[in-house]
Amino acid sequence: MDVLTIIGQLINTTLVFATALIFTSLGGIFSEKSGVTNLGLEGLMVFGAFAAGVVGHYAQDAGMDAFSAATMGLLAAIVLGTIVSLIHALASITFKADQVISGIVINFLAAGSTLYMVKLLFDGAGETELIAGYSRIAIPYLSQIPLLGDAIFNAYPTTYLAIILVFVSFYVLYKTPFGLRLRSVGEHPSAADTVGIKVNRMRYIGVMLSGALAGIGGATITLTTTGTFSHNTISGQGYIAIAAMIFGKWNPIGAFGAAVFFGLAQAVRNYVQLFAWTQSIPPEVIYMLPYVLTIIVLVAAVGRSSAPSALGQPYDPSKR
Repeated sequence: MDVLTIIGQLINTTLVFATALIFTSLGGIFSEKSGVTNLGLEGLMVFGAFAAGVVGHYAQDAGMDAFSAATMGLLAAIVLGTIVSLIHALASITFKADQVISGIVINFLAAGSTLYMVKLLFDGAGETELIAGYSRIAIPYLSQIPLLGDAIFNAYPTTYLAIILVFVSFYVLYKTPFGLRLRSVGEHPSAADTVGIKVNRMRYIGVMLSGALAGIGGATITLTTTGTFSHNTISGQGYIAIAAMIFGKWNPIGAFGAAVFFGLAQAVRNYVQLFAWTQSIPPEVIYMLPYVLTIIVLVAAVGRSSAPSALGQPYDPSKR
């Protein structure tokens, strides 16, 4: 295997691992730009991965082809992620509960309820049955380009969708009236309310968008990487996505770059194992690599990233 092939495969693997982080960090941006802290991204990813695994399995059993079954699983993840995010929105926005605690509760709820449901649906098994999921799609002509062809243009459909959504999200947030309203309720909600913007309604929309996107992020792992859902399918990816969002300064383009960086860390971990370099490096150190980098990046980002001014602050229209 020549060097160019290895580099191309490494880039491709990086994008595979980064895809789920891209979706989830974009979801976090929509929630936090509206002023609602969302530490429940990990749990929302778990629910998305669960929905994709269960619905994808039953759709496949019903005779659907792999692509259609995977798409049904993806849609189910969007729906379930959105519904669960409403719990966080209700607690944080309507009842003005502590947003950090509410997010953590979502994570605990996801860990316990999804494992219980999997065991209930699959006769006590700790994971869903294997599904085909998505296959890679090579873009004609572009996939024939040396190095970049295999690296970028022979990917899963979810990877293409994630990259497109990065630019769509940037445009929506910074070039549309909706994006201006969403950002205004996260920066100065009382001023936004004064000009007629429904602050809490916009915050609900932001949190629901985060649930939908985090659900897709979780589903991506089930439908492209593991082919099944179990209690350790997500394994902290939601927290890494939060780090990508912060390191990317709550900007879709910045979050994309950070997600690719963390995806590279995970890809390198796999290649270290693949080439049996673990003889001189303990495997525990290799598994720690993405999470250690997450901590380092968060420490480096302290004081350099500026969160929305009203982030984490409930808003009461009656006290305007």
